This record gives sequence, structure tokens and C-alpha cells, in this order.
Amino acid sequence: MRGKLTRYFILTAIVALCSCHNNKNNKTNNKKEAKHIVFKGVYSFGPETKTFKDCDNGQEFWVTDSSAQLELQYSQLGFEKPYEPVYIEVEGIKMHSGQDGLSAKYDSTLVVKKLVKIIKDIPPGTCD
Repeated sequence: MRGKLTRYFILTAIVALCSCHNNKNNKTNNKKEAKHIVFKGVYSFGPETKTFKDCDNGQEFWVTDSSAQLELQYSQLGFEKPYEPVYIEVEGIKMHSGQDGLSAKYDSTLVVKKLVKIIKDIPPGTCD
């Protein structure tokens, strides 16, 4: 009886350890799914609106700049008035927009994690 009970506890411990290991792998895989994607398109910035139009599919996004570089470098381009479009390439993630505020007008929000490129003149044929 004692031998069976010991084997039962050992087997239960092995199953529990394997289960914990699989959960760690699943968490790692979920983090990989949230990997940053490179977006290329036209960005416009002003007091009330921060938008991005994806060149690949034409989808428009609200923009949140968690890199703290996009808005800074946009303002350093020296535009006389707001909302002048520029070409950008950024690394970021796409998420659903909230239901409140100005972002609610857009289905998705682009959260910019890293600014790769920003240029004042939009290259011809880039986002037709």
C-alpha cells in the first residue's frame, strides 16, 4: 500500500511539473505574438488629431506615440501649420481603439514603439 501511495505522489508531482512547464511556454508564445510590426505610411499630427494611413492596405489608424520620438521629430521638421502629412516607417503594434475620446472614430490604434524613418516629402507612388 505504501509503495503505491508513493508512486501516486511521484506521478502527480511529475504531471504538475510538466503542466507548469507548458504554461511557461504558452506565456512565452503569447509574448512573441505581440511582436512589433513595421508599418509604412503617411502620418499627420496636430492639436486634435494624430493619424496614420498604412500604405500597404489603406487602413487609417489613430496614433499613440509611446516612443516619444515621432511627435518630437515631426515638430522638428518645421511646418508652419499643423496636419502636414509626412512619410514614416515605424515599429509598433495595432490594437482596438477605445470607445471614448478622439480615437473612438477609428477602429484601430497604432501604438508606435520605435521610429525608424520620417521624411517631409512623401515618395511618389508610395501610398497611392
